[in-house]
Amino acid sequence: MTIRIKMKNIRSKELFEKGQKHLVGAVNSPVRAFNSVGGNPLFMEKAHGSKIYDVDGNEYIDLVLSYGPMIIGHGNNKVIEAVQKQVSKGFTFGASTENEIRLAEMICNAFPGMDKVRFVNSGTEAILSAIRLARAYTGKNHIVKFAGCYHGHSDALLVAAGSGLATLSIPGSAGVPADAVKNTLIAEYNNIDSVKKHIAECDDIAAVFIEPIAGNMGVVIPSNEFISELREITKQAGILLVVDEVMTGFRSKFGGAQDLLGIKADITCLGKVVGGGFPVGAYGARNEIMEMVAPLGAMYQAGTLSGNPVAMAAGISTLEELETQKPYDKFNKQAETIEKALLAAAAENGIDLAVNRFGSMINPFFTAKTVTNFTEAQECDTERFTKFFWGLIENGVYIPPSQFEAWFLCSVLTDRDINKIIDAINVAMKMAK
Repeated sequence: MTIRIKMKNIRSKELFEKGQKHLVGAVNSPVRAFNSVGGNPLFMEKAHGSKIYDVDGNEYIDLVLSYGPMIIGHGNNKVIEAVQKQVSKGFTFGASTENEIRLAEMICNAFPGMDKVRFVNSGTEAILSAIRLARAYTGKNHIVKFAGCYHGHSDALLVAAGSGLATLSIPGSAGVPADAVKNTLIAEYNNIDSVKKHIAECDDIAAVFIEPIAGNMGVVIPSNEFISELREITKQAGILLVVDEVMTGFRSKFGGAQDLLGIKADITCLGKVVGGGFPVGAYGARNEIMEMVAPLGAMYQAGTLSGNPVAMAAGISTLEELETQKPYDKFNKQAETIEKALLAAAAENGIDLAVNRFGSMINPFFTAKTVTNFTEAQECDTERFTKFFWGLIENGVYIPPSQFEAWFLCSVLTDRDINKIIDAINVAMKMAK
């Protein structure tokens, strides 16, 4: 498909060409290459509040928000102040600091059943540590994941892994040996029988890993029956339930999506928001599980930059702002308004569209079906999405360059921003005909 871009895009194009020499594909994460939507990838220069600006001076309302962490908007004054104060004291020490204790307390208080937490540097690192912890605690080796759920790029979980691979039409990853995934079992999201089958056939399952709201095949919500029965059957079988809240943590309530869904994880993995925009991951659980981790127990995991003081400062101030702002009712109302606009614009233009949303996460699917799993998500009209994507970009709304990624809202979105998003949706949907 030929993409004709009307907006000014000269500098981004120059940087993309220049970057090819020393960066892989001129990017540091595959989705940034815009392979699935064509055209030239955008290079960003700055951001403030609800807006982001590219190197050509184009302004966009930001619905990517670094894929979630900028929940209170870009450049919040209190976060900047906290970061600057810490930077003046030091960037990293490779030693313990008081702020690690403060942030740990805030997180454990927000997640029922979490007594202790260990900070790491990314969601991927949190998940791979949780795999090791689950195996150490149970003495078992197999894990179950759901097709379309992305849990980072560690070998054991880089199968049927959702947005990144789906965006590039890659079924798995080269360099992952068969032995690395031989203990990984794949189930279907929202299909409890697919989990029961694995449990019946394998008595060596340490844990089931799940995104409570799947955010890497779009936004896919579990049915009440599925998620509650999943919790029950894992308990009965002595299998740990690992809930990946890297994306959903603090996005729908002050705490986790699992609380809204009426379940409690054995191990919870976090990232994104708890770093306030800096690289942070975390995994936490009740005492008897976390005391398996060194130096208390025999499961080894370490990191020189874990609990980085700058990231801790940003995380604390971000969570304090969330507690003060309490933006969750506002998120629901704004997401509902955007959903109605999407459906109305699609109907007006004779386009099949389904919209899924949960709290501050929303995603339109160009399909006549209700999307409840990865197979249904993959059946969407990605060519129509491409036209719609560029229609929004050209009208000042920045969304992820993939049908399979969630949109995110931030607490500083104004009524004026929402009206501009609606206007852009109406124009873009006409372009998607």
